Amino acid sequence: MNTNPGLIGTKLGNTQIFLDDGEVRRVTAIKAGPCIVVGKRTPDKDGYAALQLGFGSRREKLVSKPEAGNFKKANVEPPRVVREFRIDESLLERFEVGQSLGVADIFQDGQFVDVSGTSKGRGFTGVMKRHNFAGAGTVGHGTHEAKRHGGSIGMNMTPARTHRGMKMPGQHGNKKCTMLNLRIVKVLRDENIVLVDGGVPGSRNGFVTVKGSIKKATVPLPEPPAKEAAAGEAPEATEEG
Repeated sequence: MNTNPGLIGTKLGNTQIFLDDGEVRRVTAIKAGPCIVVGKRTPDKDGYAALQLGFGSRREKLVSKPEAGNFKKANVEPPRVVREFRIDESLLERFEVGQSLGVADIFQDGQFVDVSGTSKGRGFTGVMKRHNFAGAGTVGHGTHEAKRHGGSIGMNMTPARTHRGMKMPGQHGNKKCTMLNLRIVKVLRDENIVLVDGGVPGSRNGFVTVKGSIKKATVPLPEPPAKEAAAGEAPEATEEG
């Protein structure tokens, strides 16, 4: 199970990319981050370890008073979206409230991730579109009012009722869904964009969360970049054998 944090982002759309061997891969571009750490959950206080990340910006008049108090205490601007990511307890010391996280801090090329988002809403649909029913009868041998019907749903005298959970017409889409085990083809660190192999749920510019795959082995977080020496400061001496 992957216990590294993820990032919040927006789905930019689909495109294609050429690999070094000339192969063409269909990818989805996701602008993930930068995200601000707005809070931390600790095992001593909350019973588990997690990071609260914020993405985007929101006007203060649209923020409730409890939320505004939390953001003011963390000394961060009100974000548009806030999500919580479970992490390993040993990683808590690596992150601080107010820290900005980008794709270079979390993801690597070739890593498997899970992408969650809200699927496109398709309104009220029938069983053929919602549940992939085949339909009744054959087309071309006379019309019938029940050719797109779901069929009988009634029961006999026992139990003399319709069971719950029957596949019937209703609201289609507009639900949270997750695509598992998508491979990151390339990480564009300067633009905070990840290119994942395949499609992800949601419409263009919709909010998504990208985090390490729960079914794949944990990938170590990228090492933070080395701090450059200040101007005029002599580099550290090294011993030579």
